[in-house]
Amino acid sequence: MAISAYVFVNIKAGNAINAVSNIRKIKGVKQAHAITGLHDIIAYVEAPDVNSVGKMVVSKIQKIQSVDRTVTCLTVH
Repeated sequence: MAISAYVFVNIKAGNAINAVSNIRKIKGVKQAHAITGLHDIIAYVEAPDVNSVGKMVVSKIQKIQSVDRTVTCLTVH
């Protein structure tokens, strides 16, 4: 069974639209939206296991040039 998570992403000012477009291209990202509030982007991701979620966040999402930081919340139900 796949593991799912919400990833909240903070972006350097003025780059949210470009960053959300790049995040949507990542395999395993099911949805990504620019949002208002504390974070700039929310992404819903799925992966085979927790380690794969972590690898996706660190090696794919955080590697996008304008990403400043991420917060990952695994779903539990």
